[in-house]
Amino acid sequence: MTATPDSATPPAAHRVIEPLYAEILRRNQGEKEFHQAVREVLETLGPVLAQRPEFVDARIIERICEPERQLIFRVPWSDDSGDIHVNRGFRVEFSSSLGPYKGGLRFHPSVNLGIVKFLGFEQIFKNALTGMPIGGGKGGSDFDPKGRSDAEIMRFCQSFMTELHRHLGEYTDVPAGDIGVGGREIGYLFGQYKRITNRYESGVLTGKGLGWGGALVRTEATGYGCVLFTAEMLRSRGESLDGQRIAVSGSGNVAIYAIEKAQQLGATVVTCSDSDGYVVDEKGIDLALLKEIKEAGRGRVSEYAERRPEAVFVPGTGVWNVPCDVALPCATQNELHEADALALVRNGVKAVAEGANMPTTPEAVRVFQEAGVAFAPGKAANAGGVATSALEMQQNASRDSWTFAHTEERLAEIMRHIHDSCYTTAERYGSPGNYVVGANIAGFELVADAMLAQGLI
Repeated sequence: MTATPDSATPPAAHRVIEPLYAEILRRNQGEKEFHQAVREVLETLGPVLAQRPEFVDARIIERICEPERQLIFRVPWSDDSGDIHVNRGFRVEFSSSLGPYKGGLRFHPSVNLGIVKFLGFEQIFKNALTGMPIGGGKGGSDFDPKGRSDAEIMRFCQSFMTELHRHLGEYTDVPAGDIGVGGREIGYLFGQYKRITNRYESGVLTGKGLGWGGALVRTEATGYGCVLFTAEMLRSRGESLDGQRIAVSGSGNVAIYAIEKAQQLGATVVTCSDSDGYVVDEKGIDLALLKEIKEAGRGRVSEYAERRPEAVFVPGTGVWNVPCDVALPCATQNELHEADALALVRNGVKAVAEGANMPTTPEAVRVFQEAGVAFAPGKAANAGGVATSALEMQQNASRDSWTFAHTEERLAEIMRHIHDSCYTTAERYGSPGNYVVGANIAGFELVADAMLAQGLI
């Protein structure tokens, strides 16, 4: 496999990028998600390298693609029956050029080094786009919290933090939650960090409970931010979200709050999904019912259809066959494939924004771009979560707490800034309306300039 820079890539830059990508494949074998994330960025950087040869001379791409530190460690713990289990923990501290490493922890059986590196690599540019002083990192474990008791999850989190704590700090590395890591897990992790270090260092973890250092809007931020970015994309085309029909995948935190904000802005959301299948509700998703099933009962979306006669549950995949004006993939990586994109385009989709991390395959992205669909990559569209984490860090540093309205206003400002930065950067480099190009280049330039300023480290 080789990198395939787009047609705007100058031949000289192409000659630089191809061997770089080949070397990344050689040195990171078997890490397909990481390969995909790197390729997606490199494909867009040709114009930058042509205009900024100092980045080539300083080997910025080679350095930015190699994490500053990769941690892998054993996590032993015992279940409620006394049986011993051993999981693997990860933390990839990718880039600290703009600030302390910042990125979530994911607890899921699929977690491996390649997935953590893909997420961490994306996080570098996502965090840069926010304009906040935060670097990029990611972590997690192949531990599966499903079906485990609170006591089992507590013991796992304590064992995990016992090893990880020595690498963290509010000026060093600040994790947050991700899939499988919510307020409960953050609480157990923070408690163990406090116990080991003998410090109440609020800024060492974000996503904390509101009573002990957490920030309002953090729960809603990723979903809200995705919809706010979508609204800005439509505004740039002379439209709004009001009256639009939206398909959402997923039914976790991101999906639920994307649905909430879309409804607040006048849209009708007609789908949600989980690993069993998807629901279509032509009258619009009943958000209170969905929250009751997923947040309170930790149930399945099939229950939604059982309790709401207007809704239909369809087992398996296929949510993108549902006609819509706007599609928001909010479930997991590589969930929206080329055939799905073709179906969405046939049905008249106008805009697609990634609420999840890299949910759209490269082939599907090309379909959207060739059809003139406004497409927002996750590093821009789902940056609201980490942006609000940075706002939580600000409040912790000043021993302050802000109102919901103030924090939501700051989030909206940040998402507008991200949109405008992506939009103007794409125009500046000859790709107007291409948010993938704009996001990649805008984030890359910020990090690369900081790396040049700080020397060869």
